Amino acid sequence: MGKDSKIEWTHHTFNPWWGCTRVSPGCEHCYAERMAKWRGHDVWGPKAERRELSANHWKEPIAWNAAAARNGTRARVFCASMADVFEDRRDLDARREQLWGIIESTPHLDWLLLTKRPQNVASLAPWTDNWPRNVWLGATAEDQQRLDERLPALTSLAARVLFLSCEPLLGPVDLSRWVEGAKRGDNRAIDWLIAGGESGPKARPMHPEWLCSLRDQSVSAAIRFYFKQWGEWRPSASGPVKGHASQVLYRASGEPFTIVRLGKKKAGRLLQGRTWDEFPDPNYDV
Repeated sequence: MGKDSKIEWTHHTFNPWWGCTRVSPGCEHCYAERMAKWRGHDVWGPKAERRELSANHWKEPIAWNAAAARNGTRARVFCASMADVFEDRRDLDARREQLWGIIESTPHLDWLLLTKRPQNVASLAPWTDNWPRNVWLGATAEDQQRLDERLPALTSLAARVLFLSCEPLLGPVDLSRWVEGAKRGDNRAIDWLIAGGESGPKARPMHPEWLCSLRDQSVSAAIRFYFKQWGEWRPSASGPVKGHASQVLYRASGEPFTIVRLGKKKAGRLLQGRTWDEFPDPNYDV
C-alpha cells in the first residue's frame, strides 16, 4: 500500500500505523483486519498493540507532494486504509501529531481522513475551526443507524470537504433529514458520497435498490457520487449463472430477482450501464 493505490477513488494510501478495533456491523468482515492477520500482525482489538511503520514510510507523502507540485496537479491520499486515525488511544497521540505536521506540509495533496469515530475528531484533531484546506473529512455509514449516529458529529466540523462512505452498504440509507437540514442551515451539507458493496470470502450482498436510492438522492441534492464496486455479488438479469452461488432477493414491488456471486472483478462497477466517478472540485488556492 502507498503510491498508486488500488483503491479506485484515491491515488495513494498512507497509514500512520496498522490496527484497529471493530465498532459496528461494517467491521464484521474487515479486509484490513484480514490482511493484517494474513501478514502475521496481531494488531486488532482494544488490547493489541498497533504496528508502527518505518521512517522511510513517513517520507513518502513528501515525495508525492513534490511530484504533484512539479506536475501542476493534485493527488488524493487516503489515510488510513489499515487503521482509524481517530481511534481514541493515548499511545497513538505521538503518531497523530506527526501526521498533522505531514498534512500541513503537503499542500499539493488532498488528505482523505475517513473514520468510523467522528465523535472523536474534535478532541483529537488540532485545527478546531481552522482546518487545512487540503483535508477531506469523511465518516463511514453502512446503514441508517450508523448514518444517524455519525452525521451529527461529522457535520459539526469545519473541514473544507465532508464526505460519506457507504461501503459496505448493508441496508437502505435515507439522507433527507440531513439534506433538508443543510438547506435550513441546521447542519453542513455533505459534499461527496462513495457507495459500494462488500468484497471478501464472507461478503454480504448489497441490494441494488439501496444503491440506486443513494445515487438518486445524491444527484437530487448535488452531492458528488462515486460508485466504487458491486463487491462479490451483483444482479443477474438472466438468473443463476452456472458455477456461481446465487440468491433470490425482492424489489420493493415484491418482484423477485437473482443476485449472483461473480467475484469483485467480474461484478465490476457499472450501475445501470455506466460508471459514476464524481469527485468534489479539487482546484482551489492553498
